[in-house]
Amino acid sequence: MLKLRRAVAWFIDFALVAGAASLLAFLTFHRIAALVTDVPGLATRGGLDLLTSRGDVVGASEHLGLSLWDSVVLDVEEAFGALVVVTFLYQWTCLRLLGRTLGKGLLGLRVTPRLSRHALRRAAVTTAADVAVYALACVLLIEGHFLLSLLMWAVAMAFFLVNAVPVFFPGRRSLADRLAGTSVEGAFRRVASQAPGGVPQD
Repeated sequence: MLKLRRAVAWFIDFALVAGAASLLAFLTFHRIAALVTDVPGLATRGGLDLLTSRGDVVGASEHLGLSLWDSVVLDVEEAFGALVVVTFLYQWTCLRLLGRTLGKGLLGLRVTPRLSRHALRRAAVTTAADVAVYALACVLLIEGHFLLSLLMWAVAMAFFLVNAVPVFFPGRRSLADRLAGTSVEGAFRRVASQAPGGVPQD
């Protein structure tokens, strides 16, 4: 059934995004670990802060702590930004060049029409629904905007469900398909229907 194949394809593509997120989280953890365990570097920065503070030990310590926190926040924000970019490039490149993502290709599906503007819009909406709004909510949280972060989390959840749930119902198009003017169909539908006595397969 086309419905089941669409759902499995969606899970495969989302698993790839989750894998990319895990890899970025691993790399970011090691960047942060290297930063906070760099004793010579920390000592040098602390010494410079102390010298420029004219003996204000407390102020120098606060400055060093804030500097470290800002570096950690920047590393995390860069990881979220990289995840959004990687997800978009994966979606857009696959759709533009192949007319399908890896998950859809494995399940014999394709996205039509295969035009640049459709691929761009579909990739943008899919990326926003799957990771971009969540990433924004996380960035707002670590920046200290708690209430705004909660609001964005709610928006992200609603956006994700509106885009993903139609995949599990026959004949329904996802939000990304509706906004991009595309649809997902079986890659062998035309071949089967053109064969003598052939019946289109889902």
